[in-house]
Amino acid sequence: MESTAIVFTGPRQVEVQQRSLADPGPRGVTVQTLVNLMSMGTELICYRGESDPGTHWHGWVRYPFHPGYSCVGEVVAVGSNVSEFREGDRLFACVSHASHANVSADWGNVVRLPDGVSVEEAAWCKLATITQTGVRQAKHSMGDTAVVIGLGPLGQLIVQYLRVLGLREVLAIDHVQPRLDRALAHGATAAFCGSASDAKQFVLDHTGGELADVVYDVTGFHAVFAMALPLARRYGTVILQGDSPHPSKQHLTLDVLTRQLRIIGTHNENLPGELAHWTPRRQAELFLSYVSRGEMQVADLITHRFRAEDAGEAYASLDRNRGDSAGVLFDWR
Repeated sequence: MESTAIVFTGPRQVEVQQRSLADPGPRGVTVQTLVNLMSMGTELICYRGESDPGTHWHGWVRYPFHPGYSCVGEVVAVGSNVSEFREGDRLFACVSHASHANVSADWGNVVRLPDGVSVEEAAWCKLATITQTGVRQAKHSMGDTAVVIGLGPLGQLIVQYLRVLGLREVLAIDHVQPRLDRALAHGATAAFCGSASDAKQFVLDHTGGELADVVYDVTGFHAVFAMALPLARRYGTVILQGDSPHPSKQHLTLDVLTRQLRIIGTHNENLPGELAHWTPRRQAELFLSYVSRGEMQVADLITHRFRAEDAGEAYASLDRNRGDSAGVLFDWR
């Protein structure tokens, strides 16, 4: 079988290539892709190819590089030892941007879509498990206050999880007003348009002068970490959800010692032992149940749709100006 794939052949170089796809094997299935969701922050970092030496970015991104990890497709072939899935099933799987892919039935992140959830909604599963992991590590209590800095795709999901959890205040900070408008429509209680470095009074005003129980830095921009720390209350928590390719430029402020902050880094779906029950598949299934019940909304977060053959222009335009972009789809239908 032939498959069409989006490939980064070098920094800021994109090609759409043909490749041969083998049979799926006894425990595999072949999926024909319907849509891929771009993980915009991650993929633009890989597209640019700029990162500190010694970081995981520097070791991971090697050209030719196959971007993407959020695929929804339909099963078109089933291995002889697969009973979990059958032809015609709609699946979410973490595979790169391509028209067809082989998926192992043993992978822990392959999820069958429930009735009532669209393929475009299900394409958010990977980002939804990444953010759900971060929210779990914050260990919120009902009535907490939180600040979310950066209302791109990940920030939008965090806002909605915090609403589901029952927080008293969910304060959104971004410099792009349309992103804040989406966050307010989906659970943020107040929004600040501007730099997090100027938002301390805004946070004080909405937390009774106590600052936030938890602050999420979801930007992936190295300078924001130092801006996030002063927004957390004494003994509060700062979640570093955004993964900067330049961690050498991130630095602590006096707030860490003087107000004894707890700083938690979170990456992909890696959870400590006491939370290990929440595997990627269980987290994805929970997210899909929220979507099917209308408790989370992602369909209206999709701002861009591209055909695969236009991938070069898609990445170039977003690299020039992400603007108010949120959900970016490659549509193979």
